[in-house]
Amino acid sequence: MVVSRMTPHSANEATLESGAFEIHYLKKDSVIYFVICEMGYPRNLAFSYLSDVSEEFQHSYGNEVDKTSTRPYAFVSFDTFLQKTKKIYSDKKVQDNLDQLNQELVGVKQVMSKNIEDLLYRGDSLDKMSDMSASLKESSKRYRKSAQKINFDLLISQYAPIAMVAFLLCFYFGGCSLKDRQRSISKKLNSS
Repeated sequence: MVVSRMTPHSANEATLESGAFEIHYLKKDSVIYFVICEMGYPRNLAFSYLSDVSEEFQHSYGNEVDKTSTRPYAFVSFDTFLQKTKKIYSDKKVQDNLDQLNQELVGVKQVMSKNIEDLLYRGDSLDKMSDMSASLKESSKRYRKSAQKINFDLLISQYAPIAMVAFLLCFYFGGCSLKDRQRSISKKLNSS
């Protein structure tokens, strides 16, 4: 009944309840893998079992699945692997080990999530620092130009009056000495 209701659009994995049992299935590469478990069997273990079975099946028979000339019971030798795997997953120690492994994986996931968040925060901080650095660089260029202009204005305000006085004195004394020279030349011409 379950197989007859499967379509290409059905979920790739799901759990169906049927009385005291649960039917877990995994759809992968045009093959559907089923396992029927007692109610309460850990769902993650059931899907871990189906994942192991699907990987081994694809490894062993992956290129024969799509052949149209596959004979009936061609995969019956796969039953040996199924029995061994079933025994492993029904052992209580394995369930405890898988539970412990899952808890460790959750811890690792939390640590990795924290590390990724820290990296993202650092990246965000680096972006902010880069923006602040660019802003500081622009501000320093404006400050340098402003300081140069102020220094030039200060230089002019300090030395401009002295230069003006010196220029006027030179002009005045230069003008006086020119008149003195003209007089001296005209005296020489008159005396001759």
